[in-house]
Amino acid sequence: MPDRSFLDWPFFEPRHRELAEALDAWCAANLSAIDHEDTDAACVALVRMLGEGGWLRHSAVDPDAPGALDVRSLCLIRETLARHDGLADFAFAMQGLGTGALSLFGSPEQRGWLRKTRAGAALSAFALSEPRSGSDVANMETVARREGDSYLIDGEKTWISNGGIANVYTLFARTGGPGAKGISAFIVPADSPGLTVAERLETVAPHPLARLKFEGVRVPVSARIGEEGAGFRIAMSVLDVFLSTVAAAALGFARRALDETLARVRDRELFGAPLFDLQMVQGHIAEMALDVDAAALLVYRAAWTKDMGAPRVTREAAMAKLYATDRAQVVIDKAVQLHGGDGVRKGGVVESLYREIRALRIYEGASDVQKVVIARHTIGG
Repeated sequence: MPDRSFLDWPFFEPRHRELAEALDAWCAANLSAIDHEDTDAACVALVRMLGEGGWLRHSAVDPDAPGALDVRSLCLIRETLARHDGLADFAFAMQGLGTGALSLFGSPEQRGWLRKTRAGAALSAFALSEPRSGSDVANMETVARREGDSYLIDGEKTWISNGGIANVYTLFARTGGPGAKGISAFIVPADSPGLTVAERLETVAPHPLARLKFEGVRVPVSARIGEEGAGFRIAMSVLDVFLSTVAAAALGFARRALDETLARVRDRELFGAPLFDLQMVQGHIAEMALDVDAAALLVYRAAWTKDMGAPRVTREAAMAKLYATDRAQVVIDKAVQLHGGDGVRKGGVVESLYREIRALRIYEGASDVQKVVIARHTIGG
């Protein structure tokens, strides 16, 4: 039985506890039916199921009554989904990240997409990274040139989650001079002429990822999100909300690794006694439990701070993301070690977790980038 004592922490309200309990029960009843053999099909099916279950309504604001996103709910959902199924977490996360700019800055017309994405009827994606600008967003090269009442977009995006299966992309492109102030944001339907999937990208943990090409893609001025030149600020605001949720997903992976390890050391015997009786094993368990709780405190501090009205939680979210992802890697590695040969058997739970966690230390700001962010905000006060 997973530890749920953290739900009694003062970060949460009764509605958050009810949400976590209801989603945990839903996951147990539904996620085992998903066939992961075809990653694209599984992702589409998961988005549909999450929409039908009502969970995607938390991923974006209500287009008819827009308000603030509840970051604690987002984190609880990602943690719970990740504990059950990494691809389910991915499916939920991309619906939120892909439409985050619309939730926070979209016009009423643009927010019409949210009715589809919240229902699971359309998949969304966040097209920010490029071959020569990943963490260095301000260095992007994709260009959107104004031509009358439209823009022509040319360039390339890579490592785009849901690339190739998304119905709509939030795209960032250069409309002005160099640097952050020359970037704008756009909503681009996947069927736009000139938008092609140049390459599907395979990773150690199968997820739908792609490199996209934009060759003369024409979108109306009404597809621009916010003002021209506001794209960098929009992207950073979206990441400010969703960065804590990456940490929450890592926390979910770590909790599952700890749960699996506890079951292993209780049931497995060594030298005529349970594996847990070895003091060295107890030391590993203690370290794993410590890392899980410390990560949870950082995750939900960041989420609570944002929900309490802080305009930015860049430092808090960076700390949560750095610590939770790095320590989850350590927790899962210990789980693999304590499972022995079963820990590296393909298809096993901890082997899957070992593959799932590695990417979280890279995407949405690699660990070293988070250290730079934390240092700069600490020095700056």
